[in-house]
Order: sequence, then structure tokens, then C-alpha cells
Amino acid sequence: MHSENVTYLALGSNLGNRHFNLQRVIFEINETLGDVIDVSSIYSNKAVGFDGGDFLNACIAIKTTLTPNALLNRLLQLETRLGRNRNQGEGYASRTIDIDILYYGQNVVDGPDLSIPHPKIPLRNFVLKPLADIAPQFYHPILKKDTRNLLQESRDEHPLTKEPLKLFKNRSALYAQVQFLAIEGNIGAGKTTLAKMIAEDFNGKLVLERFADNPFLPKFYNDQQRYAFPLEMSFLADRYQQFVDDTTQFNLFKNFMVSDYDIFKSLIFAQVTLAKEEFNLYRKLFNIMYKEVKKPDLYIYLNQPTDRLLTNIKRRGRAYEQNISASYLNAIHNGYRSFITSHPEQETLIINLESLDFVTNRDDYLQVLSRMEERLLQLIF
Repeated sequence: MHSENVTYLALGSNLGNRHFNLQRVIFEINETLGDVIDVSSIYSNKAVGFDGGDFLNACIAIKTTLTPNALLNRLLQLETRLGRNRNQGEGYASRTIDIDILYYGQNVVDGPDLSIPHPKIPLRNFVLKPLADIAPQFYHPILKKDTRNLLQESRDEHPLTKEPLKLFKNRSALYAQVQFLAIEGNIGAGKTTLAKMIAEDFNGKLVLERFADNPFLPKFYNDQQRYAFPLEMSFLADRYQQFVDDTTQFNLFKNFMVSDYDIFKSLIFAQVTLAKEEFNLYRKLFNIMYKEVKKPDLYIYLNQPTDRLLTNIKRRGRAYEQNISASYLNAIHNGYRSFITSHPEQETLIINLESLDFVTNRDDYLQVLSRMEERLLQLIF
């Protein structure tokens, strides 16, 4: 195995969601190429050498065991996967992401496809300034000057602006910026599984709905009309007590909270199952309770087709759920949709899982995370 080296990379983007493009490439590098150990501030500048939108630029330091050429090939693949379209022979062009190897330890590489140190380091303030954030005393192995000296001697006069944005070294650092995520969805949508995965991967406090011991639930599925009201009232009492307890008790050893339900689901299900007079009574009590509970920073709704919901319900094998009908699931979905559209002030993200299997396919899981992380960055900044 090749020895581990500290490598410095320059990142740039001037197409699409530029901030998220930079953040996503950092997460991808952490996932597949090496540990990201330092990240600079973000700087913006006009496109240099061609007409295009303004760039956001940053530099990162990584530890990798890949050889320089192997690293280059993997970075080119990553650029392509993240939407970079290289037009050979057409000069500079706008791009979703641009990744350059600046230094590979103190190694010097002079090949047909790769030159290290990058030959344009001394000429570009949009590289030198972020590089000075994380490697001010790193010596150029050929010029024998550190980053600060190169920046002082630079003749690049293009304006550069430090942006009030931030990049995170890893996903755990990003999730630590939020207090509470609620993952919701229909019966069998996968909300509990996803909440568990996120809590485990990113050191979150897991808040799970407790319902298995509810004595009314099996009876309700056999006789909905008779047991709907006592079921919904018992759910409301249990959810309210648990939700308040779990979301107000801060855990010093966890970065954030993630739940597999939001307390508002009580009203959604009650509206589907209760008669009009019962629901009006139920709603009065619910509204009093709802004012007191913690609201999520981001409400994530997992949207699954009804046939997949029925398959998932059958697969997990809870006896009292086997008689759930497609029409009941559709009514629940419509209730969630009504809730989401009637609360525009709530930060909501709908993730369509029709073609994704985040449980068994890691790429699909990463795609779900990517959707969440793009929204989280928007919320934080």
C-alpha cells in the first residue's frame, strides 16, 4: 500500500448551487478518496479567462494513500459524476465543479497529464488566499517559499471576496449544526429505518415513536369505527408525553436529534379515522398541546408509492397491519400532503423514494443524504 500523504486540493464552482457543489465534493472525497483534515473559508471572484458566472473557491487538505496519478483519475471521475462537462480544445468554460491537485506532500511530479506542484499556484489569488487559510507555512518544493510569501508576491489583481459561508469537513460536522430533524412518511415508508441510520452514522439522539404496546391498535385494525377515538386519544397522550420528554432532554454526547415522527401526525391520522364530531373535539385538545412542543428545523417527508408501502408492510410482518388497505394509505398520504401545503412556514423537504432503496443500496442512501444536506446548507446560511 502506498504511504499516506497530506495533499492539498483547490475546489471551484460557478454553475448551479455553487456552495453545495463544493460541500458535496468534500463529502464525496471523504467517502471514497481519503480523510479531509482541513477546509478553508470560501472566496468568490469573477471568472478569469472567459465569460461566465462568478466562482466560489476553497482549498482542502486530505490524507490519502492513493498515488498522484491514481488520485487524479479518481478526481476526474468525481468531477464527471458531479456534472463537470469537459470540452476538450475549447479553453476555459463554466463548470459545476473543478478540482485541482496543488501539492502532494513535498513531491514533485512532471508528467504529460499531471504537474505537481500545480504550475499556476503563484499566479492565482483565488487559490493562494484559501490555501493560506489552511497551509500558511507550507513550502513550495520548487520555489522554496511558503504560501504567505507567494500571496504577498502575487501580481494577481483580480478582486477576491471572502463569503459568509462555511464548508464542513464531514457530514457529522454539518448535522451538528441543526438541533432537530423529523423524518415522516406513510405507514411502511421507511422513516424509522432512515432515522436509525442517520442517528448511528452522525451521532444523533434517536427519538422513536413507541406504539407497539398500544392495546387499541390491533383492535382498531379489526374494527376501525369502534376503536378509532380511543386509539387516537391514547396515541395523542403517549406521543405528547414522549415527545416533550425526548425533545427537551439535551444529551451532551449527541450532536443533534432525529425522530421518526412529528407530533402533528396525530392530527393527520385522526382526521382520516375519526367522525367529524369526534375530530372537532380531538382537534381542540391537540391545538393546545401542539403549541407547547418543539418544532423540527427540517421536516422530511418520505414519499413512497402505495404498492411499495403495501409490500413493505407485508415484509415486516406485523400481524395487526396486514389488513391495511390501499385506500387507507392513500387517505393518510393525502392528509400529509394537506398538512405540508397548509404550513408553508415550516421547512419541508419531500424525498421521492419511488426509484430508491436506501436500505440495501448505499448509493441510494447517499443520494437521500445529499438531498437533505443541500437543504440543510440553505437553512444554516
